[in-house]
Amino acid sequence: MATQTAEQKFKRLLEKHNEYDPEAYNFIYEVLDYTKNKKSEKGTIHVTAHELLQGFLFYTIEQFGCLAQTVLNEWGVKTTNDIGEIVYNLMEYDLMGKQPSDRKEEFNNFYNLKEVFNLKPIPIYQDKEKEWIVLYYPKKLTKPKGKA
Repeated sequence: MATQTAEQKFKRLLEKHNEYDPEAYNFIYEVLDYTKNKKSEKGTIHVTAHELLQGFLFYTIEQFGCLAQTVLNEWGVKTTNDIGEIVYNLMEYDLMGKQPSDRKEEFNNFYNLKEVFNLKPIPIYQDKEKEWIVLYYPKKLTKPKGKA
């Protein structure tokens, strides 16, 4: 069998795993890049499940603000377990790398998406730039599973 292109692999993945919108898969790549860029100061390339989930939280808020939950629901992403499914689907089709220490269970119920994306916009005027910006904070946030 001839070597498949990434596009062919992705098409096969979507044929088998159509429970998530294709944009959800593309977004995970963006989150991975975002997380790697934030982590690059530490001189390491591998991103753990927990690091990816932290990056997912911040990048999603940065990209979608108060619409984050709406966008994720539209894509079929309702829990951190779904994020793990997407990542492992990409790994299954050799579209994302995997380390022997990686475990899908690390994505399970890490945080509650409804809580972390129930955002309160805080408008702030930046005097120096003479412009308004909006920061978003979760209205309620519980500690991630297994964290002190």
